[in-house]
This record gives sequence, structure tokens and C-alpha cells, in this order.
Amino acid sequence: MERFEKVLYATWRDMDYNSHMANTAYLDRAADVRMMYFAENGFTADDMLRMRIGPVVMKDEIEYFREVQLLQEIRVDFALAALAPDASRFTIRNEFTHHDGRKCAVVTSTGGWLDLNQRKLIAPPEALKKAMEALPKIEGFRALRPSIGR
Repeated sequence: MERFEKVLYATWRDMDYNSHMANTAYLDRAADVRMMYFAENGFTADDMLRMRIGPVVMKDEIEYFREVQLLQEIRVDFALAALAPDASRFTIRNEFTHHDGRKCAVVTSTGGWLDLNQRKLIAPPEALKKAMEALPKIEGFRALRPSIGR
């Protein structure tokens, strides 16, 4: 699959006391781009609520390279770093770059698909699994053990 990327801008609410994009803003923007990907691939937030499933993040890691300041354009991509064969667990990555391609930050998140009724990890429906599998894979992509039946 070709790269999935969105162009966003650092807004007033994204800034911290040091006049650059706050760490929590990176996490929010990463989640926004992920949900945009799912929506563009047939799984809006409403669809997920209707199916009573949702992505759940268990761990986030942020690496910083360059500052992002107010109203700067940023490009945020979405790629797969690891996936269980049943897609119940995943590690995903969002890379933030300036308009000129210079890397600003990388957000790596580990999670899975949550059954909103039973509050446990599940394998997603086949179509959602296929959407996950269609994501571009980072160099060093790896397979995870499924969480189902553990």
C-alpha cells in the first residue's frame, strides 16, 4: 500500500509553555490520523461503536527530533510496526515531519482491539483485519503473538 499521510497544522491548543507542540498534542494528532485511516477504509467511529469494538492503546512512546511551533504545517503518516496474525494486537507508528521532510517526532503505540461490552481484547472483524494488514509496514516489521486464548 502507498503511504497514508495527512497534512495538519500545529494549533493554539497544541502549544505548551515552551512555545512548541506539547507531548500530549503528538498523541492526540497520532490518534486523529489513525482514526482518519480507519474512516477512509470503511470503519468510522460510529461504525466501531455500532460494532461495539474500538482500538485500545496500552503503551505510547514518543521520540522527538525537531520542534513544531504554532501554525507550522506537519505531515503525519501511519504505518504498521507489528501485528498478530489475527490482528488482535498491534504496534503502530506515526511519523511527524515538517513540510520539507525533516523528521519532528515519532509516536509508536502498542495496543489491540477492545470488545466494548466484555472489556477484553478480541480479534477484529475480517474487513478491519484486512484494513490493518493493508497498512504500509515499517522496516523491521514483526509478527506478534495473538492475545486470544491466552
